Amino acid sequence: MDPTPTGFREKAKVMDAEAIRRALVRIAHEILERNKGTAEVALVGIRTRGALLAQRLAKELETIDRRPVAVGVLDITLYRDDLSRIAPNPVVHATEIAFDVTDLQLILVDDVLFTGRTIRAALNALTDLGRPKTIQLAVLVDRGHRELPIRADYVGKNVPTSLREHIEVRLNELDETEEVALELHAAVGEQR
Repeated sequence: MDPTPTGFREKAKVMDAEAIRRALVRIAHEILERNKGTAEVALVGIRTRGALLAQRLAKELETIDRRPVAVGVLDITLYRDDLSRIAPNPVVHATEIAFDVTDLQLILVDDVLFTGRTIRAALNALTDLGRPKTIQLAVLVDRGHRELPIRADYVGKNVPTSLREHIEVRLNELDETEEVALELHAAVGEQR
């Protein structure tokens, strides 16, 4: 199985399994410090890799604060502004949030922050479910190139990229490997 998207080739490893783990531990500590514990905190991961990272982050928070943290999974498919471009019949998965979001300190979790459009869609989806006290954003990688005024509260690693580059997050649960890679469009790399 080639995990690299068609037309891209790996340029550099940005994070290995240990760097990902350390970033999540650090983010967990930052969340605890900012929110003075986890009493009113819940995590919502954007499907698919954001949801996996949210589950890992909840385990780190529970280990440190010694109390369970609610975790939900958010599907933003119908909230995307590029829905007509991604597929003629996009697959919509269920949003799995088994708790009331009202008055909670919600931590929205995603793997890569890029233009901000995915996060905008997630914010719209979340506010349709209730009125949280706050919504904070945690991402494993921030690659820049924002098109909307959105920034992450918690970042595992900032990775400046060109628009011809791509960040690929691979997690054991889906990809049978654990890493973050910087990839370059193959046609661009071959011109050098």
